[in-house]
Amino acid sequence: MRAMPDYGHELEFGIFPSPDSARHRDLIELAQLADVVGLDHVSIQDHPYQAAHLDTWTLLSFIGARTTRIRLSTNVANLPLRPPVGLAKATATLDVLTNGRVELGLGAGAFWDAIEAAGGPRRTPKESVDALVEAMTVIRQFWSGQSSRFDGEHYRTHGLRPGPRPAHDIPIWLGAYKPRMLRITGELADGWVPSMGYADPPALPELSARVDEAARAAGRAPEDVRRIYNIVGRFGTGSGLFQGTPRDWAEQVTDLAVTVGMSTFILGADDPTVVRTWAEEVAPLARELVEEERAAGPRPSEQRAEVGVSSSVASDSTDSTATQQGSRFTAEQLAVPQHLVGIHDGLRAELAQVRDIVRQVQEGHASVGAARSVINTMTMRQNNWTLGAYCESYCRIVTGHHTLEDRSIFPHLLRSDADLEPVITRLHEEHEVVAELLEGLDRALVALVGEPGYGADGQKALAHLGEAVDALANTLLAHLAYEEEALHDPLAEHGFG
Repeated sequence: MRAMPDYGHELEFGIFPSPDSARHRDLIELAQLADVVGLDHVSIQDHPYQAAHLDTWTLLSFIGARTTRIRLSTNVANLPLRPPVGLAKATATLDVLTNGRVELGLGAGAFWDAIEAAGGPRRTPKESVDALVEAMTVIRQFWSGQSSRFDGEHYRTHGLRPGPRPAHDIPIWLGAYKPRMLRITGELADGWVPSMGYADPPALPELSARVDEAARAAGRAPEDVRRIYNIVGRFGTGSGLFQGTPRDWAEQVTDLAVTVGMSTFILGADDPTVVRTWAEEVAPLARELVEEERAAGPRPSEQRAEVGVSSSVASDSTDSTATQQGSRFTAEQLAVPQHLVGIHDGLRAELAQVRDIVRQVQEGHASVGAARSVINTMTMRQNNWTLGAYCESYCRIVTGHHTLEDRSIFPHLLRSDADLEPVITRLHEEHEVVAELLEGLDRALVALVGEPGYGADGQKALAHLGEAVDALANTLLAHLAYEEEALHDPLAEHGFG
């Protein structure tokens, strides 16, 4: 497989659950779990003629109401049964209601017997692609908020006054495999979304190259088109693509990212345990590996393993005796404190989630119960800032292969350097302060229950809630920065133990 460009996009991870009406409660809980554990997307297929499936837009709306941060998408919307004006309005409405969390996947259509049975048109391949291009024009005109007139062969608008405008610029993904669809993706779309089974990894480079060529011909940069990949797999001991351990998966994601340019990975999953493993083990390790690959710079294509053939990423050999310029530590040693920063970045992201859900409560978009549910499931709350739990979580989630058992970082550092006792004491004390501030935030949420939001007591409770989250943010961010600075050299010198 020839090497393809790495477009430099941040990695994103999501799930593609089955919209099975018989297990709708499990499905909603799975989407909420994906939201809480930090995944980026929940994406739903759209087959209105499928009797066993829930309606995609109703389902996405319900999920949007029960989650706080995860993005919602169709994967992909069945255009022949979704008139573009109605589709544009539904998408914009959900985007407004979820504060800009919607992305629209579109497909030209398939399963024409079923579409026709549902009252939709039967189109030839050319007609279906023509209709898709027209629909994209209509949808984007609608989202612009401007009165529009469009005379197409398949869709027409005459003086339509659209609204509402979406809360953000909604990206459009296209599911595309054939040459013309790939060309349109490069010319017009914000994302390309192939699926395993239809486009397995060996086929991706050539398909992606067609998207790139079309983008350049249209005056766009190839990186303007995000590459989304629908995947399936099984955690275990297998050696195939997405068949092994979480580390195998992370290495395969890394290879797809740095050699083919795929940057969003949507996993077909209905099992909560699989979703947790995907979010807590594969995603953070893959992000770390991709960051390391990018920091190391491009490598010759012949040094890379073929995606889907090897279960591990081909990596540069590291000279563990060489020191980085300007540092007394080796690159291997410096990776240890950098791992701490990586975990802290996750805690900072959790803090941003806390602030967002509190803002939604203050603005009346989320319930107190939803906010408490989110906060109670976070790492910073579950671990209660005890170092044993922190270390165990760090080594399980980030590296995937260390086992500390009953050991923890601070005792190890104190055994290695007794002069660190004042630093360790301060960090222990700050952990306790953070835990108290989390409890204070919870109390502020409880105080809101039963208070009218616009009465005097309600306003006082809302103000107290804002003060509580600000106190948490100020203390936590300062603590993380201090810990990273104070422990940088000790961790580089002594490691985690």
